[in-house]
Amino acid sequence: MAIDVFRQIGAITRALSSREVEGKPARVLTASRTYDTGRTELWDALTNIERIPRWFMPISGDLRLGGHYQLEGNAGGEIVACDPPQQFKITWGMHGQVSWLTITLSEQADDRTLLHLEHVAHVPDEMWDQYGPGAVGVGWDGGLLGLDLYLSGNGSVTPETAAEWSLSEEGKSFSRQSSDAWAEASIAAGTDADAARAGAARTAAFYMGEE
Repeated sequence: MAIDVFRQIGAITRALSSREVEGKPARVLTASRTYDTGRTELWDALTNIERIPRWFMPISGDLRLGGHYQLEGNAGGEIVACDPPQQFKITWGMHGQVSWLTITLSEQADDRTLLHLEHVAHVPDEMWDQYGPGAVGVGWDGGLLGLDLYLSGNGSVTPETAAEWSLSEEGKSFSRQSSDAWAEASIAAGTDADAARAGAARTAAFYMGEE
């Protein structure tokens, strides 16, 4: 079953801003999309340790308030707030840096739920200038795609086949379009257009294995 990459990219609303966190300026990346499922079901898919690996990646730990989690070969952190089935907040530790992730679920109608993701991070200026928000944003777009495929029963891409798919023509198209979409969000937030699009090209090349 083919993936409608254009539709998947367009399903996400992206925005960028900044705020002060722990006395330092931080970048704020947000991504929102609506899923055709109820809030309780979406909450369970996001927080059930048995279900997370079916659409994201293997995870271990204690998924309750104050507990710690570890994504295999990826981020780990602490559950710092939990208000089921509405919102949870976690720390996101990776490569010696800690950032903050908030997921909020809002009912839109029967069996439709809006997921709002906010990722706040202290990003070195040199990394931001080189890659822009897509360095993180493309990864989150991929996660939101995986969640949609899982909830809709589309088994064309699974966590086990995601790496191979990302290097296929369809996967590369997803990376390019996602990176371009984050560049447009960056431009809307005030970034120079040429600089934003140059960063997007470098980000896409990285995700496509061409850097």
